[in-house]
Amino acid sequence: MEEQQYRLNDAKKYDLVVKRLNERGVSLKEIAQITLDLQKKYLPEITLDTCLAHVERVVMKREVQHAILTGLELDILAEKNMLSEPLQTILTSDYGLYGIDEILALSIVNVYGSIGLTNFGYVDKTKPGLMGRLDDKNSPNHSCNTFLDDIVGAIAAAAASSVAHKYAESPEIVDSFK
Repeated sequence: MEEQQYRLNDAKKYDLVVKRLNERGVSLKEIAQITLDLQKKYLPEITLDTCLAHVERVVMKREVQHAILTGLELDILAEKNMLSEPLQTILTSDYGLYGIDEILALSIVNVYGSIGLTNFGYVDKTKPGLMGRLDDKNSPNHSCNTFLDDIVGAIAAAAASSVAHKYAESPEIVDSFK
């Protein structure tokens, strides 16, 4: 019985994940903006609402929820100085050669296939919008966002991949298989 209290269904976990992201200053709409920026070159008619629906779809996935909760918790523990060394310093300094934050993000990206990997690589390098703000170590309210900036990028990249999967089928390609 005790185990069941920790086994939330995906919809309840979704609400918890969205709440925790909001507490860290992240909205799904801001993530959707990154997705829109990734896709508008290829789908000029795409809307922010469409991108938001795909972001929500990504965040509803159990594997994604678990990655988000894990990354957020590690950032929070680092802010509270509750990790042992050298991990404490590695996370609070967002040490460039750490790489585990990107590995966790890749578990999100891979939900929608290899196109997500290229999308993530791009946003991880360029840090657009919200990602740049989360990664800014010089901001006055800088928190430990070692995992969070990559999580945001991974969600946006996975949502862009979801969009691509849905809208990329051109009639020429479909007809060639007939």
